[in-house]
This record gives sequence, structure tokens and C-alpha cells, in this order.
Amino acid sequence: MVNASATHARVRDEIVRLVHRGLAVPDFARAVGEALVRAVPAEGTCLMTTDPATMLPTAEFVENGLPAAALLRLVEIEVREPDFNTWARLARAGRPAGSLSEATAGDLDRSLRQREIRRPGGFADELRVVLAGGTGTWGQLTVFREAGRPHFSPAEVEFVSSIAGLITDGLRRGLLLGDAQAGDDDVGLLVLDADDGVRMSNRAADHLLDELSAGDRPGARLPLVVSAVARQARSLCGPATGAAPAPADARPARARARTRAGRWLIVRGSLLNDGPPPQVAVMLEAARPAEMAPLMVDAYGFTDSERRVTELVAQGLSTKQIAGRLRVSSYTVQDHLKSIFAKSGTGSRGDLTARLFFDHYAASLTSGTAQAGGGEGL
Repeated sequence: MVNASATHARVRDEIVRLVHRGLAVPDFARAVGEALVRAVPAEGTCLMTTDPATMLPTAEFVENGLPAAALLRLVEIEVREPDFNTWARLARAGRPAGSLSEATAGDLDRSLRQREIRRPGGFADELRVVLAGGTGTWGQLTVFREAGRPHFSPAEVEFVSSIAGLITDGLRRGLLLGDAQAGDDDVGLLVLDADDGVRMSNRAADHLLDELSAGDRPGARLPLVVSAVARQARSLCGPATGAAPAPADARPARARARTRAGRWLIVRGSLLNDGPPPQVAVMLEAARPAEMAPLMVDAYGFTDSERRVTELVAQGLSTKQIAGRLRVSSYTVQDHLKSIFAKSGTGSRGDLTARLFFDHYAASLTSGTAQAGGGEGL
């Protein structure tokens, strides 16, 4: 027990150092996985980035994982079929981590994804970790063991739960505090068949797909975010295509994703026909400052009051005017500004506005936050 506690402390300290190194997401995911398995032995890890508004996966960073076709089936099960320890259920549970063995009372085959995908792939228990911030889920981390290995213990689940916030902080720093770019005005259009085969694409789509990258997973034809959005669009189509009706809390078929070049894109999916087989149109376009500002603000961990002050600063209001608008004292506004400057690494109002809004575009942070938190997104 003493040795386990010492190992946990060392791994926690290592992850704290990783968070503050400002690593790019692929490097951060790999380093966190290597550190984590020293405290929680496992045969592999998979960190997926997600759109905070819709929880759809946008990219994956995996060590010893499943092939592309199996991963896409897992996404489909998540958005369309009931199962144990789904990401949406974990996000609502108030506890960021959970093992499949605990959720199924030790009978892993009660889980559809275990019976259909994971067990045939040679895997047994999995430990899922929701990486959530104030405005939604930024990522999903899975730690998995191969067949014949013991289930994850309650102590291991508790330890991973305790460091989920640290991992989330490092992930969102890597996603949002790097050299993010606003992108250009070209809109890419893809038409996908029922198997995600590309029936039609324009030149802009070809370029943006290359920027997003399908990764080096054998069999991967499209970037994960494109396939995930397409599957979500199909899940919303209802019984006309023979699919089960969409759940009442279904997420929109759209996601924000960052390309290898550092640009942010909005990926949107919509059904073209009622089929069968249904075809899906996927649009890829540059994210505008108004769409990215709420995420950038969340990356700095601003409180609700700091968000409101920042919005009014961006509109050019003075300290006295902000105090009057918010019905607080000027001293309170100044305290908020000190905290805002410290968190964002800025030293003036102009620097703050430029940092958050790319081209000095003043968007409503409070309305953006409500959208992201409520799952309405973009």
C-alpha cells in the first residue's frame, strides 16, 4: 500500500510537470499514457479529443489500440445504442472515471462494445476517464487491459479520477493555447455513402482533409472527426432509414477540430436523403472568432464574473462603466481584471482582447458559454 501511494504521488507530480510544459496534444497524450501506466498497469491507452459542445470525437492518440473500422463502430455504439459506462453517462455522473468491470458487476460481456468489438480484439477491462472543463468535455481517455489480466481495482479508478482535472488542463492548453489560427474562407464539401465512402468532394475538402489527417491507423480512410460527425448525422435521421429514433438528448452533428497546421475548423453533417442507403453531406469550414472565443476563454479558466468583465472590456467600456453595468464597485472590477490578466498571461486590455479574439472581434462570451454548456454548440 505504501509503495502504491508513493508511485501514485510520483506519477501525479510527473503529470503536473507535463501540464505546465505546454506540449502539443500528440506529445502530451503519449507522455501522459506512459506516466499513467506506471501507476495503473495496462496494455494500452487511447486519448481522444472531443468537441466540448457535442462530445463527438475529433482526433485520437492511441497506443496498442483497435483498428480503424472497430473504432468507428465504437463511435456508432456511443451515439446510437445503449451500453454501460457511455461517455455521456460518465459526464453526467459527477465522477470522471469508471471501469467497465465495476459498471457490469464483473460480467464484461453485458457490454455491447465488449462483446462485439473489444473481446474479439483481445481486450478485457477498460477504465474510462472523462476530461471535462467548465463548458463541456474536451477529451476522453481510455486505459485498457488485455484478456487474462485482472480487472481495474477501485483504488486504481479512484487515483485516475483524482488526476482527471490535471489531464484535462494539459489537454485544453495543448488544444487552445498554442498557435491557433482562424483559417481561411474556403468551404469544403463531401458526400459520403453509408460506409463512409467518398462519393463526391470539392477541391477545398480535399485540402482540408489532408490538413486534418486520417492518421497512421491501418484502414483509416477519413479523419476521425469527419466519420464521427457523419455517424451522428445518421443517428438523427429517425425511422425513415430503418434506424432507431434519435434520443431526446441527441447531440448536433457538428464538431470543432484543429488541423495539423493549427487552424480550427467547424465540421457539420446533414442527411441528404432518406435512403436506404442514406447519404451524408459533410461541410468543413474555418471557425470564426465568434465561434472560438468561448472555448478560448474556458481554456484560461475564467469564472463567470471574469467572463462578463472580459466581454465588456472587449466592447471598450471603462472600469467605471463596467462597474455600473454589472452593479459592482470599481474595486471589484479591478480585482477581476488582475485575475484575468494573471490567468491569460496578458498585461493590458488591448493585449487581452487581441489574445482572446484573434482579430479584435468582440463576441458574446456569456451567450457562447451557455450554448456550449447546454450542448447546442455552434
